[in-house]
Amino acid sequence: MKQIFIPVLSLVTCAAAADLEVPEGTYVQAEKAGVDYVIQGEYLGKLSAGEESAVFGLQVIALGNHEFDAVAYIGGLPGAGANMERKIPAKGKTEDGVTTLVASTGTAVIKDGVCEILDKDGNSVGKLRKTVRKSPTLGRKAPEGATVLFNGQSADRFARGKVVLKDLLLADCETKEKFGSHKMHLEFRTPFKPKARGQGRGNSGVYIQSRYECQVLDSFGLEGKNNECGGIYSIAEPAVNACFPPLTWQTYDIDYTAPEWKDGKKVRNARVTIHHNGILIHDNIELPHGTPGKHPEVEGPDGLYLQGHGNPVVYRNIWVVEK
Repeated sequence: MKQIFIPVLSLVTCAAAADLEVPEGTYVQAEKAGVDYVIQGEYLGKLSAGEESAVFGLQVIALGNHEFDAVAYIGGLPGAGANMERKIPAKGKTEDGVTTLVASTGTAVIKDGVCEILDKDGNSVGKLRKTVRKSPTLGRKAPEGATVLFNGQSADRFARGKVVLKDLLLADCETKEKFGSHKMHLEFRTPFKPKARGQGRGNSGVYIQSRYECQVLDSFGLEGKNNECGGIYSIAEPAVNACFPPLTWQTYDIDYTAPEWKDGKKVRNARVTIHHNGILIHDNIELPHGTPGKHPEVEGPDGLYLQGHGNPVVYRNIWVVEK
């Protein structure tokens, strides 16, 4: 097949809701996030060269000032057919309403939600269209016998719990109840911070038993390290970076088995299986030690901690089933 491009704080101001304040340059509502947010996202389609064709996926990441990074994949999008060993990066910007992304293998031109792919000779080889994925577990209802920690009505089950934007739970709170081995479902949304980088880009964390952090971060389009979204901080990288774009609702479905202790000594490590947006990212992995940021690894149950990191990360639909 012919080689083609695979497209790849200051002052505090009030947000749309009076109960939530966000730093300048941070957005918590898509309709107010600007034109760069509209361009950012995922694109999918089929490209052809001669008699051959293939599905391609593209993730476009806003960097502020109408500049973008992009990553393209053969086969589809991460967790949905993409060959993660054959990624092609690109960079570009928007001028006069047209976004042009350039890679070593060609060019992508985005206009009105359609991304046209050009090979190195400038020939069109197909078009990708913007797509919005949704987690298959989004809105999953709590089963009979579950402990519903947050359903949008009250944050009373959390110490320092605060309801914002009418029915969402703001990060930086912990449950009053403590749990041993359990299954948990929760949904989270990171803000859009195009000019931020790294750990400043929508940082929070889901601390299982307040001891093991599954990172929450706007890691859309990144490598998938242990300090990025879905990573078990300092322990394990996710099998795939399943992160959706910021301001998109995402899910964690967690199956956690607590460590075993005898005479005050740990004799078996904790284990966890995690699905991020319905995609398996940790398959019954061992947690050899706790992670920094909250409570040390000791015997006995403990609560869920949703880390606050100065970012308006919000949560909803949180429930636990003890095992």
